[in-house]
Amino acid sequence: MERLDFWKLALERLRSAQSADFAEAGRLVAEIARMSTDTMLRQAAEQALPVLRQAADNDDHGVVLAAQRRLGVVLDVVHDLSAPRFGRRNAKPKQLSSEDRARKALGLPLAVQLTCEDINGAYRRAAKSVHPDHGGSAQAFIDLAAARDLLIHPGAHKDA
Repeated sequence: MERLDFWKLALERLRSAQSADFAEAGRLVAEIARMSTDTMLRQAAEQALPVLRQAADNDDHGVVLAAQRRLGVVLDVVHDLSAPRFGRRNAKPKQLSSEDRARKALGLPLAVQLTCEDINGAYRRAAKSVHPDHGGSAQAFIDLAAARDLLIHPGAHKDA
């Protein structure tokens, strides 16, 4: 995190300068590409590097604009990584009910009223890929049938 703050400050300084030093920007972005553990930041830095090197050697207005945009993309990724996160940290996701798990297994939406035809159609579509005769596992097929039964007869099953 300490390195990320340093990169953020250096990128902001380079981006806000009246005439950007693209050789220095190239060295900084090369360091980011080499040392970053985040794949998104490393990818943004690797994509910006050729344009920054070209802008350091060339005074073409189009190349300079492209280099400034690429520097901005790297800075945006650094901002996203260093921004504070709000909400409950390390919170476990909400547990799904047995009906919601059954809907998910059949590929059905969670908050929509379903008819028996909808449930059976989804079951047939899903069964094609998990049926033991077509390369699927027997347990997956049994679980799929149980999910269909639970959705068709919801009162007959206890919530697990």
